[in-house]
Amino acid sequence: MDTETIFAIAGVGLTVALLNMLLSRSGRDDAALAVSIVGLVAVLFAVVREVSALFELIRITFSF
Repeated sequence: MDTETIFAIAGVGLTVALLNMLLSRSGRDDAALAVSIVGLVAVLFAVVREVSALFELIRITFSF
């Protein structure tokens, strides 16, 4: 896992937290929930890509 991926996930997390706080305080809880779900899906895509690369590396390492 690259440090770029870790920083990207942290950036998404900080952005989502900030937007969630701003939207919640302005009374738009439905939009805050939508932003949280979109952020979660974005991070999950990044994690799935890294896990896929890990499994590919394991497959290449142990193939005969």
